[in-house]
Amino acid sequence: MKQVAVSILLCLTAAAADWPQWRGPNRDGISQETGLLPEWPEEGPKLLWQLTEIGDGYATPAIAGAHIYMLSSHGVEDEFVQSRAVKDGKLEWSRRLGKVGKPNQMPSYPKARSTPTVDGTRLYALSSDGDLACLDAATGKIIWQKNLQTDFDGKPGVWAYAESPLVDGDVVVATPGGKEATIIALNKHTGAVIWKSAVPGGDAAAYASAIAVEAAGRKQYVQFLGAGVVGVDAKTGRFLWRYDGTSKGPANIATPVALGDFIYNTNARRFGAALVQLHPTAGGISSEQVYLERDLPNTLGGQVLIGKYIYGTNPKGPVAAEFATGKIQWQNEGLGPGSVLYAEGRLYFHGENGEVELVEATPEAYRRKGHFTPPAQPAHATAGGGTRDEHAWSYPVVANGRMYIRDRGTLWCYDIKAR
Repeated sequence: MKQVAVSILLCLTAAAADWPQWRGPNRDGISQETGLLPEWPEEGPKLLWQLTEIGDGYATPAIAGAHIYMLSSHGVEDEFVQSRAVKDGKLEWSRRLGKVGKPNQMPSYPKARSTPTVDGTRLYALSSDGDLACLDAATGKIIWQKNLQTDFDGKPGVWAYAESPLVDGDVVVATPGGKEATIIALNKHTGAVIWKSAVPGGDAAAYASAIAVEAAGRKQYVQFLGAGVVGVDAKTGRFLWRYDGTSKGPANIATPVALGDFIYNTNARRFGAALVQLHPTAGGISSEQVYLERDLPNTLGGQVLIGKYIYGTNPKGPVAAEFATGKIQWQNEGLGPGSVLYAEGRLYFHGENGEVELVEATPEAYRRKGHFTPPAQPAHATAGGGTRDEHAWSYPVVANGRMYIRDRGTLWCYDIKAR
């Protein structure tokens, strides 16, 4: 009996160190992993392996046990999900989902974008053209498949679909956009429709991913659409509230951050970041703006909330702010904008310039604990000049003592375990 208990504990520990979906186990950019390097050597952590032919795209990998799951594309005719071995990156299987969405988009970035979601023995993946598939995680065999445009009259944004599917209990949530089924909930086992939420205004889908939230006395799914942040009832899909203060720019990308009745959401291109408080009302829920500030953590690389403080980047670089008030605690301009995650007291940044940085997660001051540039980086396209040029947009991943960095068709794997 004791041996069985130890075996179960080991399994649970391994699962806790996985990165099975977009932004980690709880979709908040936070890893519970421990035993990691508190500081990196000057040249960076040890590079275990590097792949340069994984297919093109900005999609972040998901890690479950010994497997890496990732979306990529070859040209505009072939977008696919693949499984690779954590040990050496060797390809285990590949499965085509469909074509790349909106290949004539301007500025032009037609590539795979979404992170697959691992749920037990199944994998849920969404292509940029709206092909939503449930696959067998071991073989890549498709169990069921829908298309958000043809099956739900979906309306994607300029840069096609970029959402990572949310699995919540027996439900998989996705965002077709449009008037009839702005947000949908499907049976994760069969793909059958549970509900379709017609959000007033019929917003197009944006590029964020939904989160499950308990706020203002209701369980709800919160999503950043093309014209605002909204909440819909998790059980019925009933529209509850919206906030439009951060939605005036084209790049509604960052996943909202929730704490109790408060929702933090951002748009770096125009209005920065806002904190909204939700209040229960007789008719549902109302949203009240607490603050709207330009220089807070606000870029498309997301934000993480640690205690009372929120961390991320703005166009200048890494920044920390008090969550409740929006008061900036520190700002650094070395790295520039980028994406972020948190693990064991440290912030892991992947800059849009391709550089990687380790920073202590403290509101006291910016304290860098490591900085390096991955070798043999891919070229980036010019899509109109200035801020519209292509950059290193993939989020970093930490799982089971390793750090994964992707940029287009290249994937690096680093050993970050403490010795």
